Amino acid sequence: MHNDIRGLPITTDSATAAHAFDHAVDGYLSFRSDLGARVEALLAADPECGMAQILKGYLGMLAYSNQTLTMARTASATARGLMKHTTKREQAHGEALAVWIEGDAGKASAIWEEILRDHPLDILAFRLHHLNNFWYGRPDVMLATVRSVERHWADTIPGFNAILGCRAFAHEEFGLYMEAEIAGREAIRRDPGDLWAAHAVAHVLEMTGRRREGIAWVETLQNGWDGCNNLKHHLWWHQAMYHLELGDMSRVLHLYDVRFRELDSPLTKAVPDLYIDVQNAISMLFRLTRHGVDVGDRWIELADKAETRTGDCQNPFTLPHWMMALAATGRETAARRMLEGMRDYAQAPGMNARIVGEVAIPISQAVLAHGLGQYEQAVGLMRPVLGEMSRLGGSHAQQDVLEQLFLDAALKAGLDDDRRLLIERVSGRHPVPPAHRRGYAMAA
Repeated sequence: MHNDIRGLPITTDSATAAHAFDHAVDGYLSFRSDLGARVEALLAADPECGMAQILKGYLGMLAYSNQTLTMARTASATARGLMKHTTKREQAHGEALAVWIEGDAGKASAIWEEILRDHPLDILAFRLHHLNNFWYGRPDVMLATVRSVERHWADTIPGFNAILGCRAFAHEEFGLYMEAEIAGREAIRRDPGDLWAAHAVAHVLEMTGRRREGIAWVETLQNGWDGCNNLKHHLWWHQAMYHLELGDMSRVLHLYDVRFRELDSPLTKAVPDLYIDVQNAISMLFRLTRHGVDVGDRWIELADKAETRTGDCQNPFTLPHWMMALAATGRETAARRMLEGMRDYAQAPGMNARIVGEVAIPISQAVLAHGLGQYEQAVGLMRPVLGEMSRLGGSHAQQDVLEQLFLDAALKAGLDDDRRLLIERVSGRHPVPPAHRRGYAMAA
């Protein structure tokens, strides 16, 4: 038995493995592109360390794809055979991984909360809880957990910056922008390369309409992102969003090609269809197209990838994005195959399948109808689930593309009541008035 860097027991007889575990967890917290290699080094140090197998399983789940789900299942099964003589906390991690694999992130979240009640310094449980609740539209749970855990921490404990970054993002998603910005800027003061804190402040600047500040924020920090993973692409997407609001569409396309959708970059080549990169690219192309910008053939590679992901519903929020790519390239047959795959998946038990069935399917049907020019039908499909869209996950800034699609359909169908409904919705949910937002000004 050894302890991790925060004093929590790790069942291994190898000090090297205990150190490698800390190194891998730090890679997860800091969004390092070599996280997979760090986990493999941990497994090499002690292949019979249960937490090593669990961490590998978590890594598989965090990619949100059927391909890596297989890896997670294998790691979970291996871990199960190693957990008999481990601590209750480690066994709880094994249980959380198992239920997450079976599609019930809600149960996994509850287990992580139980771990945190007894072990508030378990930063792995904390960050997994934070991100999972983000991807299921539960900022209230994110914020409650931050507030219950942070009082047990001090700035001398390794990993404290991750607490600050999560504090910042939880407050931002809950609409408490001043608190969010203070925490995020403090985290950056302590570590200018903290990607999650930089991301939280970028959201604050987006939501409060401070576009020029946002551009400067990204440009000031980006030189410190060497070795980081695809989250830096998402920050460059935010930078492009600021330029879009300022009307600089040529700059948006430049950032698309050389920053957040650079097809020849090592990160993109390693995982060409990573969910967050796909969301960045497709949502931006939809916005640009809506504003009359010629995006050339950029849709094609995304639609090609969409065709390979039929039946892959691990991240519900990505599904309407795939549908946008198929609709934009006129691939109705492939789009209907994807819908059928969603319907099949929705028959399974678990929280994820329910969200796909109740929210992702009608939204995706609406996306296809919009692409086919059936605007009134798109509005009719989407209207009943507008209030449920947050369950798909994604931030307010990311969900905006779905709201814009509804508005675009309502305008083109001449449905004035629905236009007003959507303008009222975004007026109540966004601090910047619709008249001062490029996607809503005309309709407002």
